[in-house]
Amino acid sequence: MSDEFQSGVEQHWYDGARGQLIERIGSALIDDGKDLDRLTIDDLTSVDEFHIRGREATSELASLAAIKKGDRVLDVGSGLGGPARYLAAEHGCDVTGIDLTAEYCDVANTLAQWVGLADRVKHRQADALELPFEDESFDVAWTQHISMNISNKNAFFAEMQRVVRPGGKLVIYDPVKGDDRPLEFPVPWSRDGRISFLIKAEETRQILESQGLDLIEWYDASEKSRWWFAANAERAQKPSALGIQLLLGDEWRVMAANMVKNLAEGRIAVIQVVARRR
Repeated sequence: MSDEFQSGVEQHWYDGARGQLIERIGSALIDDGKDLDRLTIDDLTSVDEFHIRGREATSELASLAAIKKGDRVLDVGSGLGGPARYLAAEHGCDVTGIDLTAEYCDVANTLAQWVGLADRVKHRQADALELPFEDESFDVAWTQHISMNISNKNAFFAEMQRVVRPGGKLVIYDPVKGDDRPLEFPVPWSRDGRISFLIKAEETRQILESQGLDLIEWYDASEKSRWWFAANAERAQKPSALGIQLLLGDEWRVMAANMVKNLAEGRIAVIQVVARRR
């Protein structure tokens, strides 16, 4: 990944609060009436599960993939670490998260300490196309809403497969291209399309199968996603102090509205996939 592209991705996912993000999250938690000495993973879901359907989707995906106690999980594109902490707390996993944005990793490690999971969850800065792990290091490679920012999907999925043991799983939850119409921008992962690389669901399937993976679960979650946005429309207009605006800034409302429109019009679809390495 080029330095210029990496800088563009980091800049997008950052609201210019370099070095201040954990302080802003701490202040927002206090504004929400939380005790920083007695936090739970549920106290953080407004900011650390910023994918469609939030914690609901993470829980559903873990069940779909039959995640079990003791699994060694790699979360590729782990953000602030919400799914990693959920998998550790609720499923007894040991989770390593990687993300391109170094401060996200620092914040994720701090949040893991705040909720008492630092011994089960670790995060480090890394490139998803050059994972810094030995072959067959994990039982599960997990990713949610990351591939939209990655143009080389073949390399992305190949790296995930490389670090998973034979019989291990790739677990994927991603927006994909719906029809052939262009998207309305900005959206949560790209302001102008320059770092947006959606492909269609069938293209994703072809890539995974061409790499020798067995597809054991494949679901179109688009309708669930539309219902979720509709059910949460009112709450989205009055977000808590601890929300995605801490990451994306004031433009998040427009991004969210465009996401809803793109999904409703079929320009975007959403897929859940579990694939097994042979």
